[in-house]
Amino acid sequence: MRFILSVLIAYIMVAVSPQCMAQTDSLSIRHDSLNLAVMQDYNKKLQKIEQQRIVDSLKREELEARLHSLKTTDNLKKEELQKQLQEISNRESQRIGQKKASIDSLRQNSKGYPVYGIMKDTLFYVFAKIGASTPHDRARNISGKLQKLYDNDFLKIDSITIVKAENTFDIVYGETIIMSISETDALWSNKSIPELAIENSLVIKNALETAKKENSLVKIFIRIGLVLLVLVTLYLMIWLIGKGYLRFINYITTSKKKWLKSITYKNYTLLSEDQEFNVILFVLKISKYLLIAALLYIALPLTFSIFPFSRGWADILFNLVWSPLKSVFISVYKFLPNLFSILVIYFVMKYFIRFVKYIFTEIEAEKLNISGFHADWAMPTYSIVKFLLYAFMFVLIFPFLPGSDSNIFKGVSVFLGILFSLGSSSAIANMVAGLVITYMRPYKIGDRIKLGDISGDVVEKTLLVTRLRTVKNEEITIPNSSILSGNTINYSAYAKSEGLILHTNVTLGYDVPWKDINQALIDAALMTNFVLQDPKPFVLQVSLDDFYVTYQLNVFTKEANKQAIIYSLLHQNIQDKCNQMGIEILSPHYRGQRDGNVSTIPTNYLPDDYKAPSFNVKIDNQPKI
Repeated sequence: MRFILSVLIAYIMVAVSPQCMAQTDSLSIRHDSLNLAVMQDYNKKLQKIEQQRIVDSLKREELEARLHSLKTTDNLKKEELQKQLQEISNRESQRIGQKKASIDSLRQNSKGYPVYGIMKDTLFYVFAKIGASTPHDRARNISGKLQKLYDNDFLKIDSITIVKAENTFDIVYGETIIMSISETDALWSNKSIPELAIENSLVIKNALETAKKENSLVKIFIRIGLVLLVLVTLYLMIWLIGKGYLRFINYITTSKKKWLKSITYKNYTLLSEDQEFNVILFVLKISKYLLIAALLYIALPLTFSIFPFSRGWADILFNLVWSPLKSVFISVYKFLPNLFSILVIYFVMKYFIRFVKYIFTEIEAEKLNISGFHADWAMPTYSIVKFLLYAFMFVLIFPFLPGSDSNIFKGVSVFLGILFSLGSSSAIANMVAGLVITYMRPYKIGDRIKLGDISGDVVEKTLLVTRLRTVKNEEITIPNSSILSGNTINYSAYAKSEGLILHTNVTLGYDVPWKDINQALIDAALMTNFVLQDPKPFVLQVSLDDFYVTYQLNVFTKEANKQAIIYSLLHQNIQDKCNQMGIEILSPHYRGQRDGNVSTIPTNYLPDDYKAPSFNVKIDNQPKI
């Protein structure tokens, strides 16, 4: 109950705060300035017409006085004076017609200012100014005088009368002129001045009488009782919602194992029982607060509508929610034709993209051959075409989106474009490099390549990066821009068709015949797994150095991804074959003194009776001459 009363007091304080009053006053002033701007030209014309009316009025009084002063025998002078009076009457009719035409032209663009009664209801509107008082000033002064009359405890409503002045009809009470009704006021209402005066006086009397009755003590106590009834009913309903919420929570807690089951898809659990229980608790709590908020929203306008002075607040509270909802519904209704256009564009583009995908899928499967267009270009090209088609679709849809022509929407679009440009320069560079690499075709998935100092098999290539797996099962990610700016060695490009040439260098002394070495190296290559027999391995003598000859063994293989094992087997076979043929591998440098040294060939390759040679010492006994 305390919470409800605090909310009610807060709403009342907000509704009657000086800011709200100031805002209302500022809106009225702005409204007044707009009306003055619209009626500026009319007021200029009105001044001229009023000046002519004053002149004619004085002239009429003068002529009427002269007419009454004439004797009955002065017929000629009477006729002349009556003729002048008729001319004045004709000008008066013409003047009234001009004013009425001007007012009719202003009815669509100008609005009157309301005169409020004691109950804050609108009694009538004021359109015209009198003297220096604007319509807004007149309406505010009349409302203030009505409030003063209501505050008069000795008010006699029947004493409100209508008095004819020189150019107006005044509604007065005692010595107080409540309002004056001019010819312009009557023209705005399409009535005569007396008719409008009678009508407004009756409205004022009824408003004061109704206010006196509505604000009597009996009425006030009845309204207070109604307010208490609304608050008690609201409290009981909130109490029932709280009790129902707790009972429902207890019921779910005790029986959740019976009807709550985990939601799974294949082996993945989307929601466990505990998660479902927490979701239900969250939904119930939100529903509880929404119901309480709805009750408060219904109860507060209902409470405000009980008292006459706060009935306007009820309308304001109702419009706070209904106006946005109404605007949403109207906007959705107006958006339906555009939504239909968007759906048509989307579905047409969707099936067109499917057709394009089918074409590129046929190219990738090499069922459709286009001269100069490689099969591995198909899906990357499809991705580019799909992106361009979706961008084109967005361009077609954009004018149909709500708010697309607003300056805020355009400003946000420009801001996001600038952020994307500044923050994605390196990403864009990698994407462009990825596109270039795709159409350069330097490698494909599964190829053994070398990028700088990094060698490995290509396991993935995207628009941004390329990933390699090294022979040590290390995954290395390389930006495409780095690949484009460097050299790429592809070991697998010709391996399957022509074979990849692997080579290794062996350095041996000059004392070994080169023919024996060539034969030993070729035999070792032919013994190696994954080495092709045809084309046959070959040996090149690449250099004659100071202490040895460099022999290069070249072999062909189709297994570009098995270079490490091929090199290892090849080197093993070279060692074995050289040992079998008695060729010592003494590189890079070996001293030529052999006496007393055991051969470097392994023991199992040497004869059983092998002995290390002894030192040879030769003594020259011949005497010196």
